[in-house]
This record gives sequence, structure tokens and C-alpha cells, in this order.
Amino acid sequence: MSEERRKGYQGTGPGAITPDGCAVEVWERLPVGDEPEVIARVAPAGASILELGCGVGRVTHPLVGRGFEVTAVDESAEMLARVRGARTVRSPIERLDLGERFDVVVLGSFLVHAGDPEVRRGLLRCCLRHVAPDGAVLIQREGADWHSRLPRERRIGDGLSRVVSAEPAGPGVNAVHVEYVFPDARWTQTFLSRPLTPEAFELALTECGLRVDDYLTPDGTWARAVPLH
Repeated sequence: MSEERRKGYQGTGPGAITPDGCAVEVWERLPVGDEPEVIARVAPAGASILELGCGVGRVTHPLVGRGFEVTAVDESAEMLARVRGARTVRSPIERLDLGERFDVVVLGSFLVHAGDPEVRRGLLRCCLRHVAPDGAVLIQREGADWHSRLPRERRIGDGLSRVVSAEPAGPGVNAVHVEYVFPDARWTQTFLSRPLTPEAFELALTECGLRVDDYLTPDGTWARAVPLH
């Protein structure tokens, strides 16, 4: 079953396809990266964490295993059905309002690069709305050459992930095309991404009541932000 698609986002292949074109089965096959380690380094022990765009729980499950209290949010019911050990909430991030505050809010998966600036503002305002006054928002950013070092690929078990192209799709926004090839199946995804220089990224946060407190990785792909007031 496929859910209602976001404009400009597409996905092909077997199984459920989410509103932003992700194939649920692909995300079940993708290994987790260093996200849990980055988050655990700065989150207090036992912290309450709001994970926005949790998918199938690749990051959620390691965080739960480390003793964090995780609330996992995704707009796809098919994705959320795979999450274990965490409270789950189905909602578009930009419309989420739980009436709660969390020690840490995580906006991963490069979601801050949403093609529509108004969607990006909605995501960041959601982060501000849910972070505790003394808490932190952890945001994953694209690398500096993410849209120019193409094509590029990496092995995923017995399969391959290939970022094929990033073509202009409007002022300042690209349509990024990705292929996932496994011996038993093939999927594609096309999504909109807006490159942000560090200066543009920090300005976008400031416009929504946040400021960058630190960059958590040498390549600057993870940032910690705090409320302006």
C-alpha cells in the first residue's frame, strides 16, 4: 500500500512507498550509521528524546537500547509499524504539537534541507515547540559537496545505494534521484533538497527561534541548536 505522496517526491519498487518517496523495505535493509553515537554523546543519561522522522526505527532502536526514553514520530503508518520499544506518534512533523517538552529533539535524515522553505520553517518551529528551555535540538545536515560529488555509491550488505543525480527543480532546489539495487529487487526515490551553506543554515534556524550552539562532527553534518530565549 502507498500513502499520499508529497508534491515533487516519487518512489518506485515493491512494497509500501511513503509520502516522501521512501520504500519501507529499503529502510529496513539500510544499516544504522553513527547517528546513535552522536546523539548519545550529548544527551544526558536517560534523557527524553523526540525523534522526528524516525522511519522504521534504525536510530530509535539503538537509542532505546541505551536507556533513552524515545518518542518516535513519522507521517507513515507503514514505517511506524516497524518501530519497537518506543512511544510512536503518526503525524507530519510540521503539524505536530504534543504539548510536551523534551530534553533532546532530533531532526535527522537531512530533513532540514526540505525543498519547500515553508516546510523547513515548519520543521524547525516544531523543534522549538517541543524542546525544553534548557534542552537541545540535534540537526543532521548534508555534506558540503553532497550535490556535486555525483554519481556516488556505497555497499549495503549484498546491495548498492547509488545517488545518481541532483538536477535543478526550481530556484535554489534540486531533485535528487537515488537508486537501491539488491539481488532480489530494485527501488528508486526522487526527492527535493535545498542546499544550505553554513551561513544559510544558521540564518534559517535564527528565523525560527533557534541558534547553533556547536557542530558535533568534524564535517559539520551534525549541529546542536538551542532556543534563542
